[in-house]
Amino acid sequence: MHNSFLQRVFDAKRYLADKLATVGAALAALLVIAPLVAIFVYLMIRGAGALNWSFLVNAPHPVGEPGGGIGNAIAGSAVILGISSLVGVPLGIGAGIYLAEFGRGRLSTLVRFIADVLNGVPSIVMGIAIYALVVVRQKHFSALAGGVALGIMMIPTVTRATEEMLLMVPRSIREAALGLGVAEWRSVLSVTLRTALPGVITGVMLAFARVAGETAPLLFTAFGNQFWNFHPNQPTAALPLQIYTYAISPYDEWHQQAWAGALVLILLIVGTVGIVRLVAARGVMKGNA
Repeated sequence: MHNSFLQRVFDAKRYLADKLATVGAALAALLVIAPLVAIFVYLMIRGAGALNWSFLVNAPHPVGEPGGGIGNAIAGSAVILGISSLVGVPLGIGAGIYLAEFGRGRLSTLVRFIADVLNGVPSIVMGIAIYALVVVRQKHFSALAGGVALGIMMIPTVTRATEEMLLMVPRSIREAALGLGVAEWRSVLSVTLRTALPGVITGVMLAFARVAGETAPLLFTAFGNQFWNFHPNQPTAALPLQIYTYAISPYDEWHQQAWAGALVLILLIVGTVGIVRLVAARGVMKGNA
């Protein structure tokens, strides 16, 4: 009977600990989500009133002239982020594959160290560096320079995420592919990388979301433009730059448009990340099937 009583006490403690852990995890999740929800709600309150179709498709108008929008800035951001993805994603994934599959010795240690250091470099320092290396040599600002700056900022996040995801793939999967006579490089690309693809895509989207809202590097590289421009070798508007310009102006109308632009930026980032992950998840499931 004494043992039965002790067992009931032990079970009650274990049940209580389980419930406390569950509640703690739920509260932690709410604390993580709460800032994003608060920011989104505040942006809706301040910026939703200025949102309309004209705002999304028109270029900025002079002060005092009604209308105007951020259409050219949205298009410019798409150009710059496209260039940055072409720079950062292949290099980041390639470096991650090297570190996880082939990286041994001092070189891999150096690559990891550089990636970690680069991940902590302030964005404005990156902008100044690309200004000196690209803009000064070209003798003009451009979307290309902005894309290079943001692309380099993407590399360390993509690299480390790819490495970690590939290291989580069981060794047995690699051995099974090699046992079937598959070349090592083909095994890495078609088996190991494909198995880790959801995690790699998550890392890419984290890097994309991080650079999509950067303003400081673009001040020194893309510079901004009040007109439509799709040429990568010319100064180009970007949504963060346009928001910055509107926000520091002394005009109430532009302040309202800055809030609306910030809301659009958040929606575009969340929408792009969600769509890419959804499409990628469906592709992975079809491939597994």
